[in-house]
Amino acid sequence: MRILVTGGAGFIGSHIVDQYIAAGHEVAIIDNMWAEGGGKEGNLNPQAQFYRADITNDTELAQIFDEVKPEIVNHHAAQHSVAVSTRDPRLDARVNVLGLLNVLTNCTRANVRKIIFASSGASYGTPAHLPLDEESSQLPESPYGITKMVAEHYLRYWQEAHGLNYTALRYGNVYGPRQDPNGEAGVISIFAKRFLAHEGVRIDWDGEQRKDYVYVGDVARANVLALTHGDNNFFCIGTGQPISVNEIYQNLARITGFEAPITTAPKRPGDIYLSYFNHRKAERVLEWKPEVTFEDGLRATIHFLKEQP
Repeated sequence: MRILVTGGAGFIGSHIVDQYIAAGHEVAIIDNMWAEGGGKEGNLNPQAQFYRADITNDTELAQIFDEVKPEIVNHHAAQHSVAVSTRDPRLDARVNVLGLLNVLTNCTRANVRKIIFASSGASYGTPAHLPLDEESSQLPESPYGITKMVAEHYLRYWQEAHGLNYTALRYGNVYGPRQDPNGEAGVISIFAKRFLAHEGVRIDWDGEQRKDYVYVGDVARANVLALTHGDNNFFCIGTGQPISVNEIYQNLARITGFEAPITTAPKRPGDIYLSYFNHRKAERVLEWKPEVTFEDGLRATIHFLKEQP
């Protein structure tokens, strides 16, 4: 298949590109390499065709669609930070909503068969019931979560109005190699880098907030399966096993042999205390389930960071 991956130089997108190419597909990448977006030249697969462009630029995007003529679009380009979204909701909406509409418009114009979309557990907000599943109420508590929920409604509308098939994957907290350890999101990568450098870490709230951490390789595999499964449906992609920030700290201390000094801080805006997924629908329809244990994923992340200059 000819597949266009937006955000394909980023943390999650680059792993998806790698797995698509390993499966024999022809892949093109759009990424604007925005400093806060995570796109890096070192993440680019040399077998993919790369376009440095912004999804909010109508003209550039149309030209790329005309040249690539994709059968499938995998849409991972996004403003992905909850913290940035609370500081600049206009930016968040411009990238995550208007950018999506540009992509959808070009999908229709170029006769794309299907779009695979990176949604988020942030669209749920504070869960009324756990574990979260595809029928749980979406009451997002951050601009980022709002834009991801709005995007899902656009996907439904676009399918009904224009016949574009979609699969939306609601991710838990994705972690693993290539996640930016210098940003505001991604506690595992941030902590791991600081443990390796023998530096202190900051723990917000009481550290007992628990999230569903899912390894990036497992997430990429879900995107491969979505090429041929799960049309016009939504899926929770997580492990079902919540892990606290304090547990992350304890695991890193055990693996690295260093107990990092801790600075405490209050709750971050938009943060959720407890969230984890039921992934049975993904297992039934996509034939997906998580395979990488938290221990193995943590060790892979640490190994990657050690290898960085």
